[in-house]
Amino acid sequence: MAFLFRLGSLFFLGFGVFVLVQVAMPFLSYKFWEISAYESSVLLADPSAKATDVLGVSIENEGAFPKLVSGRTRENPYESFKIEIPSIKLADTEVKVNSNLFDLYVGHLPGTALPGEKGNIFLSAHSSLTGMLPKGKQLALFIDLPKIKKGDQIKVTALGQRFVYEVVGLKIVDPKDVSVINPPDNSGRYLSLMTCVPPGFNTKRLIVVAKLANT
Repeated sequence: MAFLFRLGSLFFLGFGVFVLVQVAMPFLSYKFWEISAYESSVLLADPSAKATDVLGVSIENEGAFPKLVSGRTRENPYESFKIEIPSIKLADTEVKVNSNLFDLYVGHLPGTALPGEKGNIFLSAHSSLTGMLPKGKQLALFIDLPKIKKGDQIKVTALGQRFVYEVVGLKIVDPKDVSVINPPDNSGRYLSLMTCVPPGFNTKRLIVVAKLANT
């Protein structure tokens, strides 16, 4: 009996260590990345921007998942465009224009800029499956976004025209930080990508900001 008790104790101890490693290692790996991959002092939004610049944008909870939702409207000449990020092997991927949803495609926050325009194109997608939707009804299109680096290219194709943006900064923000919708300045042409971090959690948001090349 004592032998079985010790054997059971060892089994549960080993199982506990296994679970701890499975949970802790990805988190520690993420924290190491967070420390080394971006500069927390980088300004990714115009510090002089007024709160009125983001009126119409709110935080909507979908279960335990807080997401940015925009009620802003604007005329748009097309329903979707394509995005490609060679450095993380994201091939031509559909971006749905003026959409607060990003389960089956990359969502373009309503009211933000379109490819080539001044301002900030604001795009969102999942980095992991959240379990909010049935299997096969959700895609983790930004699963490798934390691997992106400053200087990487983001290619956008809209109406047959190609635009190349270059990553200028990365930052981790609170999910309720709506200031990241604003561009770093009022004259440039920017593109921002947002997804959840750490992988498998939704406690923070990774923001990747790129600027149209040769502008």
